[in-house]
Amino acid sequence: MLEKKSNYNEVCAVFKWDIPSHFNMGVAVCDRHAERDSGATALIVDQGEEGVTRYSFGDVRSFSNRIANLFQDKGMQAGDRVAILLTQSIETASTHVAAWKSGLISIPLFTLFREEALEFRLANSKTRALVTDRENYKKIAPLRDKIPALEFIFIVDGSVEGCEDFQHQVQQCSDQFSALNTRAEDPALIIYTSGTTGNPKGALHAHRTLLGHVPGVGMPQEFPPQSGDLFWTPADWAWIGGLMNILMGAWYLGIPVLAHRAKKFDPVDALKLMEKHKVRNIFMPPTALKLMRQVDNIAENFDLHLRTVTVAGEPMGEELLAWGQRAFGLTLNEYYGQTECNLVVANCSALMQTKPGSMGRPVPGHDVRIIDADGNEVERGQIGDIAVRAGDPVMMLHYWDNPQATEKKYRNGWLIMGDLGYMDEDGYIFFVGRDDDLITSAGYRIGPSEIEDCLTKHQSVALAAVIGVPDPIRTEAVKAFIVLKDGFQATDTLEEELRVFVKDKLSPHEYPRHIEFCDQLPLTATGKIRRKDLRDAEIAKQR
Repeated sequence: MLEKKSNYNEVCAVFKWDIPSHFNMGVAVCDRHAERDSGATALIVDQGEEGVTRYSFGDVRSFSNRIANLFQDKGMQAGDRVAILLTQSIETASTHVAAWKSGLISIPLFTLFREEALEFRLANSKTRALVTDRENYKKIAPLRDKIPALEFIFIVDGSVEGCEDFQHQVQQCSDQFSALNTRAEDPALIIYTSGTTGNPKGALHAHRTLLGHVPGVGMPQEFPPQSGDLFWTPADWAWIGGLMNILMGAWYLGIPVLAHRAKKFDPVDALKLMEKHKVRNIFMPPTALKLMRQVDNIAENFDLHLRTVTVAGEPMGEELLAWGQRAFGLTLNEYYGQTECNLVVANCSALMQTKPGSMGRPVPGHDVRIIDADGNEVERGQIGDIAVRAGDPVMMLHYWDNPQATEKKYRNGWLIMGDLGYMDEDGYIFFVGRDDDLITSAGYRIGPSEIEDCLTKHQSVALAAVIGVPDPIRTEAVKAFIVLKDGFQATDTLEEELRVFVKDKLSPHEYPRHIEFCDQLPLTATGKIRRKDLRDAEIAKQR
């Protein structure tokens, strides 16, 4: 945990890693709290009209012990993989805990995945057991013959022919279980990348990754636990942000978490949920915040109890930062990481000034630099690859069954994040773009994020995405895809107004020479803009 001090430099000066030789994530997030206070609230599940159910750490310990015994009864052994295809629920959380206590490797799967995505992940990981529900099993049923390693399918909400009745079998098992004394380096978790290019890669994490996350949870959430803290995110627990930054990060600190199942993010419903449960700490993808920004007079119309609001996944931008201050009375703390090496850069308004456009400073304990193609650190202010020194506790062990991709991920002792950025004189890191998103126009290197941020400051723009398109003179020209707010119409006049707006606010060399208005933008499952899809569509048009 981070020790609270008066400024960032003091926090860094006293921080030291304490990674024991043996460590078990399941014990750390559940059993040790249950031993101290079994009645302490761990999870609040709000199912809307079906009501609210509260679970204590003692409940989670008992339930996860039963699940662990069920896995053991089925002959599952340390290192076997168990996939979890469920939304936010007690079953999702407890199955992860059970897997880790058993020495198994858990694999979270996103419920919006279709058959092809599920088949790849289950087959690639050679998953032996799957925990899901009847609705999601409909996508699995046609795949069973294609995934020979998949022996057991547990259904959590009833019985299905050819599958195991999860609840019935779990209740037959003992609620006593002795967790394996796993090493900190033992594998515990595979999370597949969102796959914006090629097949997704499975990032294999060790038990120590939880300890690697702790300072990165503490910095943007401003030194939890504090009285009344309650964590929530609309981000699915199938992704590292939802699972580790919120659920397991909070549980390690003994903080309760709110779970809520929503088919689609609704900003008003989200605000009502936070008001109802007096949520104190949230993680929001920027896309969710941009939708919430369209709700009028949040501060006046909702009685919120927020202490911290954190943002990650896409650059936040100056306009969103200013809106957050108006809407919540708080400084939004942006942070940065990825599936392979998460939560390594963060803002913390309690420690340091927030610089608009910056993701923050390196979280204490993480050596984050900007390097060149040879793996050498570049000068301050110079654009290069954002990289983290190898050997970091939060870093993946390797990509599952993909040594070639693992080798490419590292350069001269650094893990390459795949993002371009620069560090200023004060050590703040600024995101420029994905290494394949950078636009080369008339000799300039242009990052899309800054232009997107500028466009969303215009009163008509709800969402914006920017790419480079082929240009015979400039190599590439800037093209913007715009989703308008309600009440605005796409016209030639508005198009020209947006061009002038960027010229005046940003730079004449960065304004979008081409603008296309659209109803929606292609997004990854985690809410990031899929610029590659936009580029591919442009290439197809020109053929």
